Amino acid sequence: MPPRRAITGRSQEPRQRFVEELRLRRAQKGESLRQLGAVLGWDWSLFGKMESGQTLGSPDVVQALDQHYGTPDLLLTLWELAAGDPTQFKERYRRYMALEAVATGIQQYSPAVVPGLLQTGTYAYRLLFRGGLAPGTELDQQVEARMNRREILSGGGAPQFRAILDETVLRRGLLDREEWQEQLKHLIDVTEQPNVTLQVLPFAAGLCELPNTDTAFLRLPEGRTVAWVETGYDGQLVEENARVERLQFSYDRLRDHALSPRETAEFILRLLEEAPCPSADPK
Repeated sequence: MPPRRAITGRSQEPRQRFVEELRLRRAQKGESLRQLGAVLGWDWSLFGKMESGQTLGSPDVVQALDQHYGTPDLLLTLWELAAGDPTQFKERYRRYMALEAVATGIQQYSPAVVPGLLQTGTYAYRLLFRGGLAPGTELDQQVEARMNRREILSGGGAPQFRAILDETVLRRGLLDREEWQEQLKHLIDVTEQPNVTLQVLPFAAGLCELPNTDTAFLRLPEGRTVAWVETGYDGQLVEENARVERLQFSYDRLRDHALSPRETAEFILRLLEEAPCPSADPK
């Protein structure tokens, strides 16, 4: 078989191809980065970083670009390829991320770790490393993808977001004092956004519903709600109304036992002051 010939002369490397397409589409539109940012409602510097390859951006940003340029799913498809190996995420999780990007409301309960949308880069790195990813390109890509997802909570059209954290999440912190303080400060900072509400489920509440299941609810633009449930080994997208309602009932019961947002902020501030200095740095 003869060697494959380059037809377009464009890069065959997914990340570079994504960057090239972004530049090409904006050039064809005749817009500056500042004009693009003004039209779509994101800071223009984000698009500059995307076009220079510094970041891939989040799915909602890429979907907005597809709509703006009139390229249905083209840029999003290239984004998925550029994010890494197409098998990097299971299809169910990739579908969840796509739904998360367009959700008008997100509610989450985390029994063990800080939710992905609220993690700092360092926390995400430590967590994914402990989860089995070796330092290198794959781990860096996973951290970048998680950081890109955080942009869902800011900018135009950001969803209403509520997270209930079990007290365990805040008691089992990072061993490095400065890294853990950074994460706690980030939690305090993000709750100052008008669309974000954070509550802590204290140990004093005793045994409650969903004791070991990370659960998220997505309110979609058409009005229906889907759920994502995850353990340490697997995750599942739940779309059947009856099952979603049962999960929602359990979540509402948890919320009844949680600290108020104000009490939660005070709780985290106390932890920030008490953050211990470890005897050894595990780096």
